[in-house]
Amino acid sequence: MTGELIMDQPEPEPERRLSPDRGLSPWALLVVLAGVLAGLGYAVIGGAGGWRIGCMIIGAALGVGGLLRLFLPKASAGLLAVRARGFDVTMLILAGAAVVVLSLVIPGGR
Repeated sequence: MTGELIMDQPEPEPERRLSPDRGLSPWALLVVLAGVLAGLGYAVIGGAGGWRIGCMIIGAALGVGGLLRLFLPKASAGLLAVRARGFDVTMLILAGAAVVVLSLVIPGGR
C-alpha cells in the first residue's frame, strides 16, 4: 500500500513573499510625511497667518513626493508606489498644487 494517497495531511501553505519589484524602503514616504507634519505644526503654532504658510509647506511636501516618485525606481520609492508611476506622480503633484493654490486664493481674515 505504498502507492495510496494519504488524505489526512494538510497541504503545505505557500510562502508569502512580497513581489521582487515592491520595495519596503520607507524613507521616501517618511520625507513626505515629515513635510506634511511640519506644515500642520506650523499651521497650528504659527499664529493668525500661520495656516497659509503651513498649507504651502504641505503642498510643497506633496510636490516633493511626486518628484521622488518620478525619479526613484519602484523598489526605492517604497510605499509611494501605489499605482502606475504616471498616476502616482500626477496625483501627488496635482494635490500639492491644489493645496498651494487654495492657500493663496482664500482671502485672509480681518
